[in-house]
Amino acid sequence: MNTATEARRQREKSIGLSAVALCLFGLLLAFAGVAHAGLDVSTRASAASLPLDGAVVVAAPEADPLEAFVAQDLADDLKRLGMRARVGGQGPVQIWVGTVGRHADIDASGLDLSRLKGCWECFQIALLRTPKPGVKAALVIAGADRRGTAYGVYTLSQALGVSPWHWWADVAPLKRGPLYLGLDAPLHDGPAVKYRGLFINDEDWGLFPWAAHTFEPEAGTIGPRTYEQVFRLLLRLKANTLWPAMHQVSGAFNADPRNAAFAQRYGIVMGSSHAEPLLRNNVAEWRAPPEQYNYASHPQQVRDYWAERLQANGRFENLYTLGMRGIHDSAMQGASTIAEKQALLERVIADQRELLARHVGDPRALPQVFVPYKEVLPLMVTPPGLALPDDVTLVWPDDNFGYLRQWPDAAQRQRVGGSGVYYHLSYLGAPLSYLWLSTTPPALVAEEMGRAFDAGADRLWMVNAGDIKPAEVNLSHWFDLAWHPAAVRAQGQPAYLRDLAARLFGPGTADEIGAIWDGGYRLNFERRPEHLQYHLPGERVKRSDLPAAAVQQRLARFARLLAALDALRPRIAAAQRDGFFQLVEYPLRAAALANERFFALERYAATREHEPASARAIAAQAVRADLRLKALTARYNRGRWAGILAEEPADGLWTSYRQQAPLLPAAGLGGAAPDALADLERAGTDLAPLPAVEAAAPSLRITALDGWRRVPGLGRGEGVLAATRAGASLMLQADAAPAGPSCLRVHVLPSYPGPAGEPWTAELSVDGRSFALQWARGAQDAGWAQGVLANRITTSVNLPARPAGALAATLQAEQRDLMFDGADLVAGACRP
Repeated sequence: MNTATEARRQREKSIGLSAVALCLFGLLLAFAGVAHAGLDVSTRASAASLPLDGAVVVAAPEADPLEAFVAQDLADDLKRLGMRARVGGQGPVQIWVGTVGRHADIDASGLDLSRLKGCWECFQIALLRTPKPGVKAALVIAGADRRGTAYGVYTLSQALGVSPWHWWADVAPLKRGPLYLGLDAPLHDGPAVKYRGLFINDEDWGLFPWAAHTFEPEAGTIGPRTYEQVFRLLLRLKANTLWPAMHQVSGAFNADPRNAAFAQRYGIVMGSSHAEPLLRNNVAEWRAPPEQYNYASHPQQVRDYWAERLQANGRFENLYTLGMRGIHDSAMQGASTIAEKQALLERVIADQRELLARHVGDPRALPQVFVPYKEVLPLMVTPPGLALPDDVTLVWPDDNFGYLRQWPDAAQRQRVGGSGVYYHLSYLGAPLSYLWLSTTPPALVAEEMGRAFDAGADRLWMVNAGDIKPAEVNLSHWFDLAWHPAAVRAQGQPAYLRDLAARLFGPGTADEIGAIWDGGYRLNFERRPEHLQYHLPGERVKRSDLPAAAVQQRLARFARLLAALDALRPRIAAAQRDGFFQLVEYPLRAAALANERFFALERYAATREHEPASARAIAAQAVRADLRLKALTARYNRGRWAGILAEEPADGLWTSYRQQAPLLPAAGLGGAAPDALADLERAGTDLAPLPAVEAAAPSLRITALDGWRRVPGLGRGEGVLAATRAGASLMLQADAAPAGPSCLRVHVLPSYPGPAGEPWTAELSVDGRSFALQWARGAQDAGWAQGVLANRITTSVNLPARPAGALAATLQAEQRDLMFDGADLVAGACRP
């Protein structure tokens, strides 16, 4: 492990432990991470506090453009909070904003700034009394580099109550009157993960139409005004890297040179996706016939294409993607066998580094990444593998549904370039896309990225979050986690969401909002709104086969959350209601209506022939839910956000991996619902009780456990149990097992063991007999597809006939990190 990595890990360890301790004692102000620890913000003055109303923000006369911008932005944030502030001039209370070595007052302050030396993106905040004539007090925000300075400024802004989402989600800061800041000791902070980035992807149905038609029609695409707001958001989230939108509809990021210039101004490191080497956007910039994008047959043509971009953009701060895939997320041309592909890819990478040396600088000093995505991953793991230069960062992908497929091994952890992760919170692809609501639970992200961080993947964390909106909560969690993994992991999902709610909407409603978010994530983890289809595209239509009782329970859980939301809404401050609608109300209500519509249509299909009268009422209910959902989405899309959100599936494109649009009954079949818009905000899903309630399979209860930890927010109950070691054991019991033969089903999450390609394994003991259990985790086959759609995989054991009564079982995990999601017992033999 190199010195920089070790230093980051030690800093993360010490910061994380202190954050957990502070959180337990309630000393953090509406934030369980450590970024605000020690910043005591109050509406009451004390002898030791600094009055912020009327403060003068002082940047260096020759400040870097980013430093000058954040100094002005801090003054603007103070004004957003209802206080007076200005940049430059004289005043008794000042805020010094600058980078060590470039701000005369900070450099002459006498502060011990030694911890900032060589510390990537670190900052220090300190309070000085009478630091110079005419200044009674100065708050010093000193950065080790220009981004460190920016992160220090936005740490203060968040502590004062200005959300990173004040522009992107209309989360208005609460004006509480003059504020006072207390700071007992200097605050020093910095990131645990070096590059923390966002990938804007599949922008066809959200960010592109909004930018092109609403926000930036003069550009007709996602242009410089839009990207400027993206860069500002990233800084407030303490991110530093962007892979820009890359679909053909939006064109190339570098088609407008202002985009890259803005990125440089705001300190954002530009890169390009796994399919776009050396900052090129292939779908928009490759002008030759597609078959010529082939390094085996046209190497010089391809090299010239890459060199052109390096010559134009090499002067900026970039993260260079190496390798080669097809023009748009397809396999590389020019080789057939694994060995041929490995040899060609090694040649490509060697030539790309020669281009970097010729046009940019020594590649050993330039950040480069290699992402073994999809068909490239086997080239890494099939002997002899790829001879990747040691200074290149290996970026491991998830399976597109939030489960990491592989982690760096012991040898890879010693690489100078280190390792990273490419992760999805949104995806267009098989088996079914999820492009509408951002429903990946923070608990899953923390588990998977925590495993990655522990394995040494701390150089780059890139997240594919689609159109940014409506992924605000997920993105906040992602970048908080990347900044301080230990602190955020220690919190768990419920506590994190509660604290995020306090940051966004104030502490008075944090418990309720946090519980609504947590409940929504739990329900949608069982089945996403975009996955309310139980057959894969191209297959024969298949019903969910959920027991009626399970459907009723699911809809009732949504109804309870909606009732809590409706009770809370009147307490939201008027200035924050738009933000509340976007971040809290729409995601929950839209998911609930999608579920109501889907299960009503299932009941309609099941009852139409033999209960036509009941079916007519059910048909009307499905139509009403659909109209409510359309009206709700139209409300989101009005005004400044027109065109930003599209219910999935938004159109008939990419149908091979998008769920079918709901087919609603015609009005003559009972589908009329004239009251649908009038009662849009009605809380409950009003499905009538089913005529016959089929009992769900009884679950076995846990009577004892050893070597497990609970992960709230995942699974079907209070949280899954994750094995902390091989040999972790559970005692299970069914109090009323049926007589005769039965099927014992054991469920786990579809995550992957550490060794690539291995199955999860466990031993089950029942009535003195042992059964070897196995959950395959290999290729992305039909079993994997159903597993990621349900976020559960199951293995079953046929138990021999036995008398009715209690049944006890013992389950022993054979690998750590297996996530147990329950077991149930069904009478009769197991079904295939």
